[in-house]
Amino acid sequence: MPRQNISSGTAWEPIVGYSRAVRAGDYVHVSGTTATGADGALVGLNDVAAQTRQSLKNIEAALGQAGATLAQVVRTRIYVLNIADWEAIGRAHGAVFGEIRPATSMVEVSRLIAPEMLVEIEADAWLGR
Repeated sequence: MPRQNISSGTAWEPIVGYSRAVRAGDYVHVSGTTATGADGALVGLNDVAAQTRQSLKNIEAALGQAGATLAQVVRTRIYVLNIADWEAIGRAHGAVFGEIRPATSMVEVSRLIAPEMLVEIEADAWLGR
């Protein structure tokens, strides 16, 4: 299967030179994903759990465009502004991935692209034909 770039349609993708997700054969790699809603506005202002849930919904949508599901996710990487929020983030992640249990990392960073964003998540899926 040839490479397939998945776009979310934002103006930033061609400027920065990235895709929301890339499918290459049986693998799907989802770029860092934040809690933006369909209208481009942040979902869950000051609520790290709500932002985590929305980020995971956005990842699910990108995976779907690539022909994958959350059940096929093998790795996530979670970037957080405050590692003290690990439990709220972890519980939201666990509500989605509790039975799937991908490999994961959670790393505190000094900032994300916008100051109101509290979490950003990447995901990799294997379609395993």
